[in-house]
Amino acid sequence: MTDRKAMIDRFVEYSHWACWTRQPLAGDASGRRYERLIRDSESVILMDADPSNGEDTKLFATIAEQLSNQGLCPPKILAHDADAGLMIISDLGQNDFANWLRQNPQDSSTLYQAASDVLLALHQKQTGMPLDRLTPTVGGDMVSILHPYYTGDPVDDLVKETARALSELAPNPDTMALRDYHAENLIWRPMETGTSRVGLLDFQDAIMAPAGYDLASLIRDARRDVEPNIAEDIITCFEENTGTGPGFRAQLACLGAQRNLRILGVFARLAKAHKKPHYLDLIPRVWRHLETDLQHAALKSLREAVRDTLPAPDASYLAKLRA
Repeated sequence: MTDRKAMIDRFVEYSHWACWTRQPLAGDASGRRYERLIRDSESVILMDADPSNGEDTKLFATIAEQLSNQGLCPPKILAHDADAGLMIISDLGQNDFANWLRQNPQDSSTLYQAASDVLLALHQKQTGMPLDRLTPTVGGDMVSILHPYYTGDPVDDLVKETARALSELAPNPDTMALRDYHAENLIWRPMETGTSRVGLLDFQDAIMAPAGYDLASLIRDARRDVEPNIAEDIITCFEENTGTGPGFRAQLACLGAQRNLRILGVFARLAKAHKKPHYLDLIPRVWRHLETDLQHAALKSLREAVRDTLPAPDASYLAKLRA
């Protein structure tokens, strides 16, 4: 038995949930691990976030409290050993948006509008938390992960052009962004009302970002396609209810492009460095999302920098990444 496993077993053993059945859950792209603890019809979630992997449950707890205070629906913290990086949190449900929509595709508009309502609430109730800020320089540096994982060629010019585009089109990190705001991190709770219908997961990396960052994450989902008419509806709703102004479409496209440039590098790194090649299967969709946003006229220079720097992920190039 590893020291880590023994520590987790002790944490559960001395908790209220010691005798509950433990069921491993599928992992994500992070270093965190989850189990569902079950007794009859009750369940809670065990989060294993090892601090030696750079995880920080204290920040998760702080942000969860902030979101709850804003009337949103994060998990409740039921037990917490911050030094060990262990938590037991409330179970918001087993139907994330992606799973629900596979079975109920007719509900797509309802779910995405509900997710947009959460973003409107975040936008309208700003936090005073001292979060990291997605400045243009930071946003540019974030795409440097493309080298060496996605391309073996230097990406310095692309980094500079991304920062320049952000400086021109999305310069103000003035809105709390949960950062990984997409269908697999949103739990659909149809028996609830208002923003409580959307359970929030995976927000410990929250940052202050320009308005629309999480909206770009939602509609440019690396794991599933969002119908263009639904994307258009929630963009329009966001514009009308936030007063973001005529430059918002360019800002949204810029944030979407920056985000998906980084995701290309992250997925390539997961495949190469962490031996998770299934992430390469998602890269063609990420590239399509990137091309969609780069069609905006304001991103002409960034579009050219991407074309000059990055190979398209066709079958031959994906085979090269798998090698």
